[in-house]
Amino acid sequence: MTASDETQTPRSSGQKRLTGRLGTGSIVFMVIAAAAPLTVIGGNVPIAVGAGNGAGAPVGFILAAVVLLVFAVGFVTMTPYVRDAGAFFSYAAAGMGPRAGLAAAFVALVAYTAIQVGVYGYLGWAFGGLVTFFGGPELHWGVYSFIALLLVAVLGYRHIDLSSRVLGVALVAEIAVVVVLDSVVFATGGAEGIVWSTFAPENVFSPGLAVSVLFALTGFIGFEATAVFRDEARDPARTIPRATYLAVLIIGVFYAISCWALVTGAGASGAVALAQATLAGDANMLIDLTGRYLGPIFQDIVQVLLVTSLFACVLSFHNVIARYQFTLAGRGVVPRRLASVHGAHHSPAFSSVVQSVTAAILVGAFAVFDVDPLIGVFGSMAGVATVGMVLLMLLTSVAVFVFFRRNARVRAGLIGRAVVAPIAAVIGLAVSLWLVLSNFTLITGGSVELSIVLALVPVAAGVLGALLGGRHRIGEIQIPDATPTGAIDKLEQEDNAAA
Repeated sequence: MTASDETQTPRSSGQKRLTGRLGTGSIVFMVIAAAAPLTVIGGNVPIAVGAGNGAGAPVGFILAAVVLLVFAVGFVTMTPYVRDAGAFFSYAAAGMGPRAGLAAAFVALVAYTAIQVGVYGYLGWAFGGLVTFFGGPELHWGVYSFIALLLVAVLGYRHIDLSSRVLGVALVAEIAVVVVLDSVVFATGGAEGIVWSTFAPENVFSPGLAVSVLFALTGFIGFEATAVFRDEARDPARTIPRATYLAVLIIGVFYAISCWALVTGAGASGAVALAQATLAGDANMLIDLTGRYLGPIFQDIVQVLLVTSLFACVLSFHNVIARYQFTLAGRGVVPRRLASVHGAHHSPAFSSVVQSVTAAILVGAFAVFDVDPLIGVFGSMAGVATVGMVLLMLLTSVAVFVFFRRNARVRAGLIGRAVVAPIAAVIGLAVSLWLVLSNFTLITGGSVELSIVLALVPVAAGVLGALLGGRHRIGEIQIPDATPTGAIDKLEQEDNAAA
């Protein structure tokens, strides 16, 4: 092994930073891949239609996107002043101090780890189903989950550019097939004509709206990861805001239109029945409609792409968790070895290995105890992640407001983005949290008692982080000029020089 191949650890003078040339498109690809759009269309949409407000379900995705866009306004406004590539916890620390920052960090680690393990369970089930569909052996879901885990471990160990290319190919394929389906459904008029009643108030504001918004929100998990890749972005001051807005807009529009297309494809009178049959396991809304409008070949393609969609999702979350650990290690919160950068791959290689081992232990435990991969693994872990992510966004919005409240000179001229938007986001996210908790058993698929325990997991992680937060210095901020423009220009110069 040559010197250049050895893992380099940060010097005592400061943490060695990750490097890269990721553009807006690459970061958007990774963020959208984490959202697993095909999985959401095939899983969340039938729930929103069948258990939610029926034909009005597409509006639930629009409302969720609006809430997250309002959140993103304050989030990206504060981005030029936050130097850490730590996403939520860096913002919380910059706005409200190290205790809030470490509380957010612990919640984020729990939430991302939970959703990743949950997706491994879903992926193992889907991968196994695909293999048996094409005549292969029927094996335990854990076997297929570990095959995926090994592939993720290899890709995560290497430079982020490789992961971005893999995610890009998988994402383009899954979005392309859904766009084709949407186009054919609307072009042919669906089963009974285009369902314009989707937007009728009596359908939108029916009692199931809360369920539709809830499952729409779970489909956006991971969009905020744009800030995690700050150090590997080509031009962070411009790339991160653009990627954040684009990710929310693309995901929101894609979900809403595709949900509307499935409702139109099944017909206003048949959409709810088909969605409920999907929930009962007697049908598959996405695959059945694909076969009806595009034929059996595309039906098979969608089944393959469902697996690649889940793989892209779990790879994206792996990269996010590894970078969370990397940044925390640089602050001494977790062992410093996790902050080492590979000399050849310029990746958080050791952190990636540790993350792979952690995932293997958790997935292995679920597999050994033969937990159901969908309800037991994916459902419960998605529940933990959903509560955690809404809590994180709520805390971040409060932190943005407090930060600009305390720094009046950078708030000048930014009242709308620095004050109004965070307040509006807090209100919207508080309502969203109520929706999540009041319908939590729908996500977990478990009893009320189990759901309460799962909901308290991210809360407990946050409390532990807050108790330990006074010992660590995290969440660097930098305000080098009295004007926001000057600050951005200064930070851009530093980032370009470092690159």
